[in-house]
Amino acid sequence: MQWNSVSDFFAMGGYAFYVWGSFGACALAMLVESLLLRQQRAELLRSLKDQHEA
Repeated sequence: MQWNSVSDFFAMGGYAFYVWGSFGACALAMLVESLLLRQQRAELLRSLKDQHEA
């Protein structure tokens, strides 16, 4: 696809809502996944430490 201006690029030929909404949903999912993994890792390490001390 060819764009004549930056506004044409961001409009995505009339599909901007779908394109940028999909991009945003994917970025949000990756952010949430990384935060959840970090939280689970911390809980696991805390559990292992407690078991080791017991």
